[in-house]
Amino acid sequence: MKIVIAENAGFCYGVMRAISMADKYIEQKGSIYSLGPIIHNPQVVADYERKGMYVIESIDNADRPVLIRSHGVPSDIYLKMKSKNIEYIDATCPFVKEAQDYVKHLAEEGYNVVIIGDKDHPEVKAHISYADRNAVVINSVDEAKKVNTERIGVVSQTTQSVDRFSKIVGELSKHCKELKVYNTICDATKNRQDAASSLAKVSDIMIVIGGRNSANTRKLYDICKHYCDKTYHIETEKEINNEWFLNAENVGITAGASTPSYIIERVFNYIRGL
Repeated sequence: MKIVIAENAGFCYGVMRAISMADKYIEQKGSIYSLGPIIHNPQVVADYERKGMYVIESIDNADRPVLIRSHGVPSDIYLKMKSKNIEYIDATCPFVKEAQDYVKHLAEEGYNVVIIGDKDHPEVKAHISYADRNAVVINSVDEAKKVNTERIGVVSQTTQSVDRFSKIVGELSKHCKELKVYNTICDATKNRQDAASSLAKVSDIMIVIGGRNSANTRKLYDICKHYCDKTYHIETEKEINNEWFLNAENVGITAGASTPSYIIERVFNYIRGL
């Protein structure tokens, strides 16, 4: 049985940066908070709780430094922290920051801002705030058909599917007189999706590793499932069913941007041990 790990799998730059900043400040401060889980991976979040970083969902009672995770936060959170004199560490991914700037720019120019992404994702919730809460969030061609306005400005969740983004933008172009688009899908996302689809096309089985609350991991699963019917989404090697691999010759492995290398290695070694 041949086992191949996709060329681009696991931690992206934004996640590695947030992890590095968290390690630095835990070492300096001893204990800090994370406003929401640092990344969408339960195993990593549990590891950091043991190190001294605790997840909070509100800054109201914060009595120690707060880490702003890579997904970013709504703009008013910064004002609240300053008014409460709360020390914070801003680990927002630079690509997410860039998308926020584009949202603000489009809103100031008078465009009706459309964000392509998951409306409940923390990154998208933050983006909305930079349009003074006047943005529309859509995630399908059918939703795009309901948008009718003269001037539309578009940005994307940084981990959005490239194919879906293109199709939705194409549909939006039919419903306005002026369309301004910023493709804010980060290169790491595109490269990861391209590598996963290429591997899925030549694999009998695809294993997609990552938190079930990770949007980019779920998108990888959808992409792989399109090309490889036997695609399985797992968080750790403990979820593997040995029967999946009966008569399999080629096994592909990919992982979301929030999946640490040690979990990928454990999955690889478990399958190799079969």
